[in-house]
Amino acid sequence: QVQLVESGGGLVQPGGSLTLSCVASGIFFPSYIMGWYRQSPGSQREKIATIRDSGPPLYADSFKGRFTLSRDNARNTVTLQMNGLKPEDTAVYYCVARHFNRPGDDYWGQGTQVIVSS
Repeated sequence: QVQLVESGGGLVQPGGSLTLSCVASGIFFPSYIMGWYRQSPGSQREKIATIRDSGPPLYADSFKGRFTLSRDNARNTVTLQMNGLKPEDTAVYYCVARHFNRPGDDYWGQGTQVIVSS
């Protein structure tokens, strides 16, 4: 059974930081492209960044500079460091695992809520 368990969400003041973590089980982690998406109320889910087994993370343009994605293959974990948070970053953040070579072989976490508010 595949599980992606996210943690680290919560309430933070504008300008603050949060670190989201996602631990994967039930998959061969190095074979999966890991990433984070987010969805705000009334908006479509948007991609933040992805990272392969090796190589640098790839960020959507609007997230370059403030967000940092990393992975630890030894711990089956992908981490999203978010700095300089703004109220518009309020959303549910989702971890995703996508097989590098099998279309449709992907999995989503349950999501973790981030609220940026004073």
